[in-house]
Amino acid sequence: MKKNIYRGYPWLVVQGFLVVLFSIVTMMVAHTAYAERIKDIASFSGLRENELVGYGIVVGLNGTGDKDGTYIFQPFANMLSKMGITVNAADIKGKTKNIAAVIVTARIQTMLKPGSKVDVQVSSIGDAKTLQGGTLIMTPLKGPDNNVYAVAQGPVSIGGFLAGGAGAQSIKNHPNVGTIPNGAIVEREVPVYLNKKDRIDINLVMQDLTTSRHTAEAINAFLKGEYAKAEGPSNISVKVPDSYANRVVDFMAALETIEVKVDSAAKVVVNERTGTVVIGENVKISPVALSHGGLTIQIKTEAQVSQPQPLSPAGAQTVVVPQTELKVEEKKAALTEVKGATIGQLVKALNALGVTPKDMVAILQAIKASGSLKGELVIM
Repeated sequence: MKKNIYRGYPWLVVQGFLVVLFSIVTMMVAHTAYAERIKDIASFSGLRENELVGYGIVVGLNGTGDKDGTYIFQPFANMLSKMGITVNAADIKGKTKNIAAVIVTARIQTMLKPGSKVDVQVSSIGDAKTLQGGTLIMTPLKGPDNNVYAVAQGPVSIGGFLAGGAGAQSIKNHPNVGTIPNGAIVEREVPVYLNKKDRIDINLVMQDLTTSRHTAEAINAFLKGEYAKAEGPSNISVKVPDSYANRVVDFMAALETIEVKVDSAAKVVVNERTGTVVIGENVKISPVALSHGGLTIQIKTEAQVSQPQPLSPAGAQTVVVPQTELKVEEKKAALTEVKGATIGQLVKALNALGVTPKDMVAILQAIKASGSLKGELVIM
């Protein structure tokens, strides 16, 4: 016989205890499901990537380089002259197909020390067929202030190929753009003096007033004081506590681990060109009835040739008579009620109708026009 662990306790008390316990567990699960770290939803002002760009020359191509010398012959002659080789740009034209002019781009983080390495991207600007097998010659990379922040050089990897001959060609990926992993060495730092700041700004990736307020509240709860203030839908201003004076980097590292309850607007994003539909979790739909059907029109044309018989009279000609066949097929459509308070119920109802992604674009537009779609409809 099993022992009754609730013996001596009124059943209503036990039942009330279970209800309270279930509520607490539900609240904990809900909080965990929607909580995100600050480092995953925001960035700190001052910590950013900086764009670099430079003009470069790729050599070592197997006859697939630039033919038009507008972007390459004179710069190549200038480069040779710096190496002690005097050559006229006109003499190079038509004699080499193994070089190509390229634009080299890279990004470096602030406070990245000289000697660090970053990836670079190499893109052809001439009429080169492919950069496969090429090597980028030393290329200075400049910032908007025209200062050199990095120098790039190395073999170009395109992750594909271009092969073919007369009348046939095979291409994989995009052979005129390549990368050089760790191909640039940082020569100058982009300085940001974080430890001297007495206030920092946090910028949300997705602008939302509710999330901004939740972030400020979570930071104040963590610091046990009024240090953070939501300045708008994307910015939170935080005062550096005295305990973190001259240790702002440590303060930022502590802040980015704080979990924040993230909110988002109800939104449906539609790409009509590709038929892609993305529906947010907060989108709701009021009861609505719709019909889904399709009209298929198939036109087929065959050419019938009528030739004159042998020994036909003079003037007889061969006549081509087109025969056109038109076939129209319309699927039967039934009026179906679609309702659901959640996105799962909406998708389930539309799938039951056999709706394809491209058909769903038109359906969602019609539902939005009727006022039944509770959310923003964004058409790309």
